[in-house]
Amino acid sequence: MLEVENLAVRYGRSEVVRNVSVRVDEGEFVGLLGANGAGKTTTLKAIAGVLRPHRGDVRIQGTSLLKFDSSRRVRSGVVLVPEGRHLFPTMTVEENLRVAAEAIRYRGGVTDPISFDEVFELFPRVHERLNQRAGSLSGGEQQMVALGRGMLSRPKVLLLDEPSLGLAPALVDEVFDAIARLNANGLSVLMVEQDAGRAFDVCTRAYVIERGESTLEGAVEELADDPRVIEAFLGTVEPNEIGVREEK
Repeated sequence: MLEVENLAVRYGRSEVVRNVSVRVDEGEFVGLLGANGAGKTTTLKAIAGVLRPHRGDVRIQGTSLLKFDSSRRVRSGVVLVPEGRHLFPTMTVEENLRVAAEAIRYRGGVTDPISFDEVFELFPRVHERLNQRAGSLSGGEQQMVALGRGMLSRPKVLLLDEPSLGLAPALVDEVFDAIARLNANGLSVLMVEQDAGRAFDVCTRAYVIERGESTLEGAVEELADDPRVIEAFLGTVEPNEIGVREEK
């Protein structure tokens, strides 16, 4: 579904992503792991067209996206839900959704956008908060609105940047349950997540990015047993205890 090959991205003269290759198959849930500053968010932005890589390729279903701007990439099926949600805080939840729907209509090319009712079915809490200002919602509720907004264009690949960031544990569970349902319904997902334990609970495969390069890749069961991953992301844990990571 999505192929990223030898991606390289610069900020000015600094090459923050040097050699990242990632594959997401149809209906797969893939994680991107790495320390702060490793290049994870930059990679997602380059895939979504927010940033322009100076080397490498990004393909969806075999078609290169390099010449497409971010709007064209949305129409091609690639949607980014950014870190921090980026809602309009003084507007209501409904107004935030309507702005997104109007942008999709104005840009054209999305032949089968989903309805608000489908968003509400995915995220009942969004329906409950429809007339509230987005800025008055909890972090988890804002994340659900952002996910619902992203789903309006019926993406083929959903890019998620730190969906658990700043959320209370109970709402993290609710948000990840919703993401897992989307994936179970066939949506391909590529997720950056600082909480490796949480990512391993929902992903089937993962990549580790270090200093702008993808250095490890494999099934989560394999990575959870890798001493380098354990030391860097999980603390000291018992082997094969995915989902049960008590520090010793």
